[in-house]
Amino acid sequence: MKKFRYTLYLRESMIFKLIAFLVALILIVQVFPKKAKFKYEFQKGKLWQHETLYAPFDFPLKKTAEQIETEKEEIKENSIVYYQKDPSVYQSVISNFNNKKNTHFNGVSEQKKQELLAKGEEFLKKIYQEGVILSVENTGEGEINLIRNGNEFYEVSLNNILKLNELSSEIAKYFSDAPYNKYKKNYYDLFFEILQPDITIEQNFTKKTLEESLKEIVYTRGWVKKGQLIIARGEMVEGERFNTLLSLQSEYEEETWNHQNYVWSLTGYYVLVSIVLLVIGLYLKIYEKEIYKNNVKIAVILINMLTIIAFVGIITQTFPQYIYIVPVGMMALILKSFFDLRTVIFVFIATILIVGFIVPNSFQFVFIQVVAVLAIIIAPRDLHYRLNSFVSAALITGAYFVIYTAFHAITEGTISGLNISLFTLFFLNGVGMLFSQPFTYIYEKTFGLVSDVSLLELSDTNSKLLRELSEKAPGTFQHSMQVANLAEAAASEIGANALLVRVGALYHDIGKMLNPVYFIENQKTTTNPHDSLTPTQSAKIIIGHVTDGIELARKNKLPQRIIDFIRTHHGTSLAYYFYRKEFEQNSNCQEFNFRYPGPKPFSKETAILMMADSVEAATKSLKNPTYEMLDEFVEKIIKKQLDDNQFMNADITLKEIEKIKKVFKDKLTNIYHIRIAYPE
Repeated sequence: MKKFRYTLYLRESMIFKLIAFLVALILIVQVFPKKAKFKYEFQKGKLWQHETLYAPFDFPLKKTAEQIETEKEEIKENSIVYYQKDPSVYQSVISNFNNKKNTHFNGVSEQKKQELLAKGEEFLKKIYQEGVILSVENTGEGEINLIRNGNEFYEVSLNNILKLNELSSEIAKYFSDAPYNKYKKNYYDLFFEILQPDITIEQNFTKKTLEESLKEIVYTRGWVKKGQLIIARGEMVEGERFNTLLSLQSEYEEETWNHQNYVWSLTGYYVLVSIVLLVIGLYLKIYEKEIYKNNVKIAVILINMLTIIAFVGIITQTFPQYIYIVPVGMMALILKSFFDLRTVIFVFIATILIVGFIVPNSFQFVFIQVVAVLAIIIAPRDLHYRLNSFVSAALITGAYFVIYTAFHAITEGTISGLNISLFTLFFLNGVGMLFSQPFTYIYEKTFGLVSDVSLLELSDTNSKLLRELSEKAPGTFQHSMQVANLAEAAASEIGANALLVRVGALYHDIGKMLNPVYFIENQKTTTNPHDSLTPTQSAKIIIGHVTDGIELARKNKLPQRIIDFIRTHHGTSLAYYFYRKEFEQNSNCQEFNFRYPGPKPFSKETAILMMADSVEAATKSLKNPTYEMLDEFVEKIIKKQLDDNQFMNADITLKEIEKIKKVFKDKLTNIYHIRIAYPE
């Protein structure tokens, strides 16, 4: 069991990569369309770029969406409206009539009132015998259809039905004879108060009938026979050709696959996506070993890929006409904050190739996106300046404009007829890419990464920690500044992250703030406090500045990548001066008491800092240095570190170390202003 746990521990990183690969593979394939896909791409009003196309089989020629919509509107306009008669309404009206009849005929003798009310009741009986309706829809030939027994209907003439808007004229007509004509107003007031329609639209039956009529619409208008010419190469996709192509495409995509078809399609997707993900993994393993070993960075790459693919998939399925509003370039801008340009472009192109399986007109989409992202190459490298974020977004947006126009000119032979709405989408796309900085911040806080923006903030010498260092240990602060200049120049020479190594150099010795006088660069007098300590005690203080620096860094919430520089800038090297001094007094002393705890540098940047720190500190001991002395000194110090295997984990080549040594020599020569000696 212990052996199994140990093996599991050793392979933990590989297990994570395998799980991440499988999860990404499954999620990406889920976004893909699970139906047959028409293999030709075409757009209305553009030339047919493919070979001459003949009908591969018999298929129906479908009506256009406009034709179908017109038919639907005609059916709705001419559809029959069914009504229902409610007998309870008449009873309700009579009840209201009896309750309110006395209030409308005041001042009339009782005998006369009874005569008038009897006439009124007679009127109500007459109109409700045929029915009262509020309004009439789709009456056809002046008749309406009344429902009887739930699903039967019969026709009733509108001439016999009272419309409420005709109530006034009907009252005037019915009560025109004496003595009733004197009381028309009384009748108006009473009947307008109590009357309500007993014939209303039967919504359910009417709706059901309309739906059945709509279902009877024929969506085809003929057939295209197998072998029939559909469109020739170079012909314009318009009119009947366009409609025929749409019908053929629809026939392909609506084809019902059997289980075997579905399995083969799914297998194909899994194979293709697996190849793309494996190529990314091999690239990282061979060319970007530091990223490959870092599971967090791999997770960030995969999350960015999945986000873009999912976003494109959702837009394609819901609003495909707005596919260019997806800020695909944001992925490149975010990754550019954490990774080198080569990795960004490689991952971006791999992602766009996958997206090509999802989007309509995939060739145009992939071509525009791939070429546009190359604009990032000429975009400002240092995205930590706010203005440069706008420049990068503007360059990518401008690239969209130019590439789409050129693409249109190539396919159409003219620049007229450009889709102006696409330019709006490109502009909104560029605006969306400006949000890359907030998302970069989220990634930093979520995954503990450090972007160029954060590094720039940390490099400010007026920051709290660096200001405190300059006040408590001014000599160490000046030393750190010199080391930062040397390390930054060396990193730029070999293509390492110059800003990262500069910031690491500024903070690498912050642990000396706790005991500044024990470090020679901070001693203002000739008195050396080490004279009163044993070599072992002195070594403990000197070596302790590393652990003190780590504690200070964590207390001040410095990123882990900066703390790594503090941990590794002495590696596991020996505090040789104090070891030798102790050895002269006690030959049985233990060497490990005088070694730094490490770890050894594990990246090019941390290795550069170790070399720059040792070289800068050691050259301070030279008096009247010449170029030859500096050359020999740099060679000696770095050779000693190589012999001590300090760079064995740093993935740095001897060729790169030679370039670094040359940069150090040139820089130190300028620092010490070495000039030729003039004769007297």
